This record gives sequence, C-alpha cells and structure tokens, in this order.
Amino acid sequence: MKKIVFITALGCILMTGCSPIFYTPNTLNVPLISQKGETNLTLAGNGNRVEFQGAYGVTNQFAINANGGLFIPANLSNGNGGSGKFIELGGGYFNAIDQNFVFEAYGIIGLGSMENHLPSTVAQYPQTKGDISANIIRFGIQPNFGYKSKYFSAAISSRIVSLNYSNIEGDLIFDGINQINYLIDNRSNFLVEPALTIKAGIEKVKIQIQYGYSLNLSNSKFKQDKPFLTLGLNFAFK
Repeated sequence: MKKIVFITALGCILMTGCSPIFYTPNTLNVPLISQKGETNLTLAGNGNRVEFQGAYGVTNQFAINANGGLFIPANLSNGNGGSGKFIELGGGYFNAIDQNFVFEAYGIIGLGSMENHLPSTVAQYPQTKGDISANIIRFGIQPNFGYKSKYFSAAISSRIVSLNYSNIEGDLIFDGINQINYLIDNRSNFLVEPALTIKAGIEKVKIQIQYGYSLNLSNSKFKQDKPFLTLGLNFAFK
C-alpha cells in the first residue's frame, strides 16, 4: 500500500492505495475573472491535502494566477506513507461575454516534488529501503467557461498538460517490479483533466466544490488517481 505525493507549479501529486500511485491531480484554479482589479482567492482540499489558489485581473482582458499545496496524508498503520508539495503559476486571456458569462484561458506551469516510503516491502526485499522520490514539472493550458452571479457560479474547465518526472531516486520494489525503472520508463505523460466547479454563498464568500477526472492519453494504465473531489472556501473582491 503506497502513498505518493507530487509537487507541481501548476498542479500536484499524492498517492494512496494498495499499489503505487504516482500522480494525483490537484484542484483546478477556476477564478472566472471578469474585470480589471478583480481578485479571487480559494482555500481548498480534502482529508489528504490543503491547497491555496489566487487570481488577479491585471487588465480588462489579462489575468494572472498562482496555486500551491501540501500533501500530508497520515501514514498507514504499517508505516507506509508519503508527502509532497507544489507551486503553479499562470497567466492568460479572459473575456466577459455578457453580464453573467465568462470565458478564460490560461497558460500554466508547475513544479513539484514527491517522496514515498513503503517499509512494508522491506521484509520481502531486504536489500531495499522501500523509498522512491522524484521532481515533477507540469505545463500546458487550461480553458474555463462559466456562469457567475452575485451568489452562485458554475464552470466547466479542462486542464491539458504535459506531466514529466526527473531526478527519480530510490530503491522501491513493489510486486516484483522495480518502481524506479517503471517511473523512468513512464516519465513523460500527456493528460486531459476536465472538471466541474460550483460556488455558492454570499457575494464575497462562497463554498466551492469541484469534481474532476484525469485522463492519461499517453498511458491509460499509468499508476495514477483519476477522479478527484475537493471542497473549499472562495473569496472574491473587486
């Protein structure tokens, strides 16, 4: 059983389960900026992570965004666990189609790191320590389209990115397979990650829920999480 975490300057990783998982998608930043000077902040996560997101309208059609997060799941009873962190930066175009509908598209790049420790494997493979670690870079584009009003917003998004691993180190063997060699052989991946984001509340503070799915178009059997669900608080200022 393994937990692994990923740090991305646009995105992040965490792994949990009965077999190694080398990628878990982070929450998409969906600010729906519609005017210059608008600021959007979000604190999101679930039981294994905490994430921070921000966006700002620099001009009437250009905005910047930033994301960061920590993956801090508790170790399992057998000592297996992992940790990670990420940062992500982006910038792009937005257009308020009318009073309530917004389209935006961001270029994004993220950097991260992850480590995973599975001491439960050492008994079977005593020549190892049961560890693996790597650095990660993720880059791509993310278009968003949504409806926004004073008390409610809903948006569909798709994060389209290249996910790449480097500095892969360790000696983890799981189920007879050297996981370092496995990750080296699968160090580059092309992902499409659609998501639905809903926010509801008062004018400046809303509850946010996001559900998404990660599709690996390079390797459909890559050891990764696919569906993701996070809950958060969103703050909007003009």
